Order: sequence, then C-alpha cells, then structure tokens
Amino acid sequence: MPTDDLAAPPLRVVDSITELQPADAGCIAVSGSHGGVSSARYAIAARPLLSVFNDAGVGLEQAGLVALDQLQQQGLAACTVSHMTARIGDAGSTLSTGVVSHCNAYAADQGVAAGQSCRQALERFLHPH
Repeated sequence: MPTDDLAAPPLRVVDSITELQPADAGCIAVSGSHGGVSSARYAIAARPLLSVFNDAGVGLEQAGLVALDQLQQQGLAACTVSHMTARIGDAGSTLSTGVVSHCNAYAADQGVAAGQSCRQALERFLHPH
C-alpha cells in the first residue's frame, strides 16, 4: 500500500450548514443552505476545507453569494450550486444534481469552476494527490 497517499477529509452532507460542529473542522461540507450572511457565520465557525451552498437565485445585491467572499477572507474555499439544478435546503440534491454556479478564488485555486457538477468540484478535495 502506498504511503504517500493523503487521507481524504470527511464528507458531511447536511441540509443546513447549522448542523456543522467544531469537530467538523477540515471536512468537506455539502449543504442545502443558501450562501448568505448567516450561513457564512456557521461555516466560518466550523472551518470546513470546502463549503458548498445553494445560490438561492443569487438575490438582491448578490445576497445568496455573500458567504463566498466571507469565507475567502478566512482562507476557506466555498462555492454555490445553481438553484435551478438543486433543491434549496436539500443537501442530497446539492450532491446528486447540483451544478456549480459561483466559487471564491480559493476554491478556484483548488480546481473548482462554474459548470462542474458538485461531485466534480469535490474530487480534488476528496482524492488529494
């Protein structure tokens, strides 16, 4: 067995980002939550390596994307999936049918890009080389 393989971080699939706890630090968090201000607070407290949110239609003044910038300021990767590809509040839907709509620069540096399926976006994090 190769010894240079890195262990994959745990995957947490949670309908609400509020379900994360401090023990989840370093996980990959796939949520059904919108990417707004309140969601950002919970993700910052839990410190996942990557947080996936729903863009919730983006909203007025891009309110559904605010978490991306706030997590970027904390050195944390984050992205949203389009509300047209996944049900809001349903993390299973985010994971199975979500398509990335937006990401912060830190996530982009890790290979996350708009147009990828959620599963594709997770690959670099779940299978590090």
